[in-house]
Order: sequence, then C-alpha cells, then structure tokens
Amino acid sequence: MVRSTEKRPKKKRAGQYHHGDLRRALVEEAVRTIQVDGIAHLTLRAAGEKLGVSRTALYRHFSDKQALLAAVGREGFRMLRLALTAAWQDHGRGRAGFEAMGVAYVQFAVAHPAHYRVMFGGFVESCSKDAEFVEEASGAFQVLVDSLVEQQQAGIVRQDDPLMLARFVWSVVHGIAMLVIDGQLRGADGRGEALNRYAVERLRDAIGANA
Repeated sequence: MVRSTEKRPKKKRAGQYHHGDLRRALVEEAVRTIQVDGIAHLTLRAAGEKLGVSRTALYRHFSDKQALLAAVGREGFRMLRLALTAAWQDHGRGRAGFEAMGVAYVQFAVAHPAHYRVMFGGFVESCSKDAEFVEEASGAFQVLVDSLVEQQQAGIVRQDDPLMLARFVWSVVHGIAMLVIDGQLRGADGRGEALNRYAVERLRDAIGANA
C-alpha cells in the first residue's frame, strides 16, 4: 500500500480563528487580552497569532493597534448608549428614568471593564481622529444631555447649562465606575451598588429644580 505524501493540515489550537468575521474575532480577542493583561500588552500581531491568521489578513482590517483599540472603543460606546437609552425609557423617563440611567452606567462598566478602560483610557486623544469613534462617544453622552433637557422642560431639573449639568453627573458616576473596576471598593459593596444608589439620590437633590 502506497502512503500518501500529502501533508495533513495542522490542527488549530483551541481559540484560534476558523472562519467567518475576522474583524469581529480580532475585536473579541483584543477585549480578552485587555481584560487579562491590560491595554499595554495588546498588540495587533499577538492578537493575530492567537487567532492563527497571517499578518496580511490582519492588516486588511486594522492598520495598527490604535485602529483596533478604536474599534473596541466604538463598540463600547454603542453598547453604553443602548444601555442608557433602555434604562431611561424602560423606567418611564423623568426622575425614575434618570436614576435608572445612573445605575445602568456603573453596571455597564462592571460588566464590560475592558471596553470601559479603552473608552476612557489615555489613548483616547489618538482615537479622536476616528470619526466613528467620536460619533459613538458623542451619541452616548448625548443620551444624558437629552434626558436632562427633558427634565428641565418638565420643571424637574434646575435651569443650568445642560452640558455642564451632564458633565457634573458623568463625573460622579464615572468616578464610581472606576473605583469598582479597579477593585477599590472592598467589602460588602465591592460592586458599588450601595454607593451608586446613594450618589444618584444626592445627584437628584443637587440638580433638582428646587436645589
């Protein structure tokens, strides 16, 4: 019996890319790497090696690490915008919807810490050249601004500059989110739920029409 001299293809390691949407697979691999090792350890080449794809295939989708990070950031802002919108609408808008948005914001950061670090990391300035990144980031922030304007029109929130109000609110919930994902809130409130509820209540008092 003559043995075939044709080489059998090597089996791909677990987790390697097989077929389908390579761009999506690279984003997911980037998120996994950031979650485990941090942004500094992410490289486009390493992501490709883990997926078992060539450098040529990589560069068809992302020119460099910054382009890959921008894609992660865009996805994060899109998910955040949808989460905030759902919280606002599902809880009847107004005061209840606003408070639900504050809770949803921190919950998003806890559920997607890798995305969150990319969205607000020190390299964001370089991502500002990415039009889609800017659009998604602006869209997520605009949900908060619009909710405040609507509450102003209803006489619920004080008539301050809505952009300044939005930045004030964001600074509070963003601070809580960072404390949680950095593991700074130890003990029974490690996920920041009690602190977040307290902060949202105090925010309501601070920006209320009668404050």
